[in-house]
Amino acid sequence: MTVPTDRDHASVVALVECTLVELTHEAVGAVFVSRQVGRSTRTQYVAADDVGEQFQKRHFDDRLGWHETTVPRRTVRDELITQLTRSPSTPAERSGERAASEPDTFVVKPVRELQTP
Repeated sequence: MTVPTDRDHASVVALVECTLVELTHEAVGAVFVSRQVGRSTRTQYVAADDVGEQFQKRHFDDRLGWHETTVPRRTVRDELITQLTRSPSTPAERSGERAASEPDTFVVKPVRELQTP
């Protein structure tokens, strides 16, 4: 889905909390993709334990490649809230970028469908 920048903070927090529950209890990962002219980044989050306290964070930058770390739930929560509330959703909202740029996206999908390094 296109990043919901028109949502109030409480609804973004609710979306992130629901996402964290799904990541913990299902074999799914959350993916945030940011596209800018000449550059794309992808951040994936997958539960690393059965209780949802640790997550594997995979970050891909088309210039720098993949970087993987393990992060606590609180970090994932804070990063997703920040990404979903500060990310421009449409090309018109992006200053200095041509109209052909694609909007940022956020999706939860099966782990088997995630891109891997």
